[in-house]
Amino acid sequence: MNFEGFATDLVLFAPVLFKGFGVTVLLTLSALPLSLVLGLALAMARLSPVPLLRAAAVGFIGIVRGIPIIVQLFCVYFVLPELGINLVPFAAGVLGLGVAYSAYQAENFRAGFEAVDRHLLEAGRSLGMSERLIFRRVTLPLGLRTALPTFGNTTVMLLKDSSIASTITIAELTRAGQLLAISTFKNGEVYIMVGMLYLLASLPLAAAVRFMEKRFATT
Repeated sequence: MNFEGFATDLVLFAPVLFKGFGVTVLLTLSALPLSLVLGLALAMARLSPVPLLRAAAVGFIGIVRGIPIIVQLFCVYFVLPELGINLVPFAAGVLGLGVAYSAYQAENFRAGFEAVDRHLLEAGRSLGMSERLIFRRVTLPLGLRTALPTFGNTTVMLLKDSSIASTITIAELTRAGQLLAISTFKNGEVYIMVGMLYLLASLPLAAAVRFMEKRFATT
């Protein structure tokens, strides 16, 4: 593999790989809000004073984190149709990744909420604020601020793990690379390009995470 040949292949393969790259980004951006909404709900249940609700959240998080994401995607794509729920591959990928990462987001939220200074909570109670109002005005904004850098790390992980969606025929970047490598027999060139595109997306996210960590460490 020489540089000139690689550059030629890059020009030829770019349209296919960039199309798959666009699907990867769209898949990540679609699964991320779902994971955040479910994660916030799970974190609130995890910290709930209601034992049953708390136990259910702990159990759900433990189960989801204990099962490989690829198995969860297979369950969504292959098992749900047996129950009468049919999803197109992209929707199945969004649901599978969103649910899988909701467990990690829940732990991010929980850690952020628990890091809030207890004295601030006591101050709110001394002012006659209800627990719900304290959560909305104190715990939630300060907890989100504390957990923000970890959200960035989790987003980078989600972006990379979106490659698993290729196993349920979603034509994202990894799948596009697989099909291209099979048809051209240029495995080295293709997968180097695939890796470069993942770096193209993940490095700016990683840089943003480092910036946020430094920004909030000084405030």
